[in-house]
Amino acid sequence: MTGFASRTEEIAPFQVMAILEQAQALAKAGVDVIHLEVGEPDFTTPEPITQAAIAALNAGKTHYTPALGLPELRQQITDFYQSRYGVEVAANRIAITPGASGALLLLMAARLEAGDELLLADPGYPCNRHFARVFEAHGRLIATQPEHGFQLTAEQIKYHWQANSSKAVLMASPANPTGAMIPHEQLEKIAAQTRSLGGELWVDEIYHGLTYHDLEDEQSEGKRPQTALALGEDVVVINSFSKYFGMTGWRLGWMVVPEHYVPVLERLAQNLFLAPPTPAQYGALAAFSDESLGIMEQRRLELQQRRDYLLVELPKLGFKIPVVPDGAFYIYADASGLTQDTQEFCQQLLQDTGVALTPGFDFGEQNANLYVRFAYTTNINRLQQAVSRIKNWLAMREVTS
Repeated sequence: MTGFASRTEEIAPFQVMAILEQAQALAKAGVDVIHLEVGEPDFTTPEPITQAAIAALNAGKTHYTPALGLPELRQQITDFYQSRYGVEVAANRIAITPGASGALLLLMAARLEAGDELLLADPGYPCNRHFARVFEAHGRLIATQPEHGFQLTAEQIKYHWQANSSKAVLMASPANPTGAMIPHEQLEKIAAQTRSLGGELWVDEIYHGLTYHDLEDEQSEGKRPQTALALGEDVVVINSFSKYFGMTGWRLGWMVVPEHYVPVLERLAQNLFLAPPTPAQYGALAAFSDESLGIMEQRRLELQQRRDYLLVELPKLGFKIPVVPDGAFYIYADASGLTQDTQEFCQQLLQDTGVALTPGFDFGEQNANLYVRFAYTTNINRLQQAVSRIKNWLAMREVTS
């Protein structure tokens, strides 16, 4: 490691990728592996998106686009916010990026100074704090509680805020690994609290389309999930084409920022990325069509069926589910009745049964040794097989203990 920047020692490996590598090695050796570890559903990209990208390639649309993305794609996102949420967002406030990760890297490069703190929920997506560290800032993990959906509260933000170092709060709704959303009224309080402290609120909404409710009923009752952009133009929202739109490998995301951020973000994007991937952008132009949205709605319903199946079956195996997921495709389960070391538990489960789960260590520090994440990213038949394997494995462990 001699000669590497010291920051690299503070950036931990993304454990789920290591588990995936082990699972893939077992599969190559002939083991039937059931993947419940990686946040990538088994669906392929909707056909209209793929065909739009192919048509663009055939038409020779393979050159750089503007640094913040195709103007027509930025406009389509504007139209989407208006039609789905009733929120007006100027197209020039939208930056298209190489994935949501690219959006967060640009945002942190633009807004965080060395030594600044970014407040984050524990448990949460691990890469966010590492993004901050790349820019000599620090992600500060704050332990959250099941009664609050493992989400930060306005009171916690006030308590943990450091006047000389805290700069922003980054939240996710729905969240990884819990699938929990932040109720809009709670998010209003958080936005108000953060403003009063002189800070910034950044909200990750990459799973926002994948929420489990009846769209028509919820809309008629005024309860449809709302974007944090409704809270004011000073709130930053990060989104992605990866999850709801099924474009994980295309590496395309976006963010909506205050207008005065745009020139700086554009300058950074020009230097760091040049531009987002061109074929992905032309494909994404078809993501908002009625045909594509219809496909995504059917997939949302299937994911809800998978979630509902596991919510019934996992407690029978001895897992506790302290927070029922509102969205995404994860269940964060308390395995304390089965093990005190979920790292070892998941490793042994994978080796003995071919069922791959992610231990809580990937998502923070709070009781990480007691939690596992189930990603219901495979079909019901495979989920049933996984449940059966885990049940038999646990029974054998009990006999031999």
